[in-house]
Amino acid sequence: MRSVGHDTFGAPDQVLTQREVETPVAGPGQVLVRTILSPIHNHDLVTVTGNYGVKPALPAVGGTEAVGVVEAVGEGADEALVGRRVAVAGSPGTWAEYFVAPAGALVPVPDAMTDEAAAQLISMPFSAISLVEFLGVQEGDWIVQTAANGAVGKIVAVLARSRGLKVVNLVRREAAIAELAELGIDNVIATESADWVAQARALVGEAGARAAVDSVGGDVANGLAELLGDDGLLVTFGAASNQPLVISSGPIIFKQLTVKGFWGAKVSRATSAEDRTRMFGELIGLVLDGSLSLTSGGTFGLDQPSDAVVASQSPGRSGKIMFRP
Repeated sequence: MRSVGHDTFGAPDQVLTQREVETPVAGPGQVLVRTILSPIHNHDLVTVTGNYGVKPALPAVGGTEAVGVVEAVGEGADEALVGRRVAVAGSPGTWAEYFVAPAGALVPVPDAMTDEAAAQLISMPFSAISLVEFLGVQEGDWIVQTAANGAVGKIVAVLARSRGLKVVNLVRREAAIAELAELGIDNVIATESADWVAQARALVGEAGARAAVDSVGGDVANGLAELLGDDGLLVTFGAASNQPLVISSGPIIFKQLTVKGFWGAKVSRATSAEDRTRMFGELIGLVLDGSLSLTSGGTFGLDQPSDAVVASQSPGRSGKIMFRP
């Protein structure tokens, strides 16, 4: 079958190529899925560089999420799954015509949901809803988040609105404010403004925010610490700037702040089946009623890995870049 993979770790636009590999076979408890669409996530690209928390054996086929149709099942898997359209995440090798996944990891996709939405239903949305629950916030609490114009940031804003939470949405560029306004997301502030902390303080008030989420790294964390109230929580979700997190000790000490890391893969493994069902039910409902828009920013064939990677890293794109076998 055709796939997109790499023999070495390195810059994705340079090391990823189309290659022919053996079609996988579903083992015990697994299913074979025919890929319809598979998105390119930032963590997929970091994995290709060899710098992610999980390092695949080489040669490797890229991708971790997709929507597809179950073609066959392995021993112990329910044969009724054959022919079902399903969403899958956390299964390596989705940038291919076929991939295998644990039967228990499948999320059946409602007929009313588009392929574009289903292809990205799990990784970013489930990370976002898990993150909101990880924060331990209650209705009426303030959250401050960086990278608000990223996939997770937009979903957090939608979830916050539906749950009665208040959010300060930070972006790096002034130009991104209009983009979020078009999506109905308010309280957007650009950190390139010298007074961004003061602007945010005017929103959250002197009592400060209950929690803050940083996906950028660098000096912005200092501002987030200033905006948090007593016993506030600062969660590091990502590091888009590739800079170390910089936080002055004063706010941490005098506000008794907590700083924690969040890795979706670990949090997902610790989430009960009951909670997963509840959370996916909430996400699917938001997609179907139009509150949560999961759109494609463009599709590429498996013979266009370099072009797809470049497109996925271009600022201002409207949605996830995806491979369509």
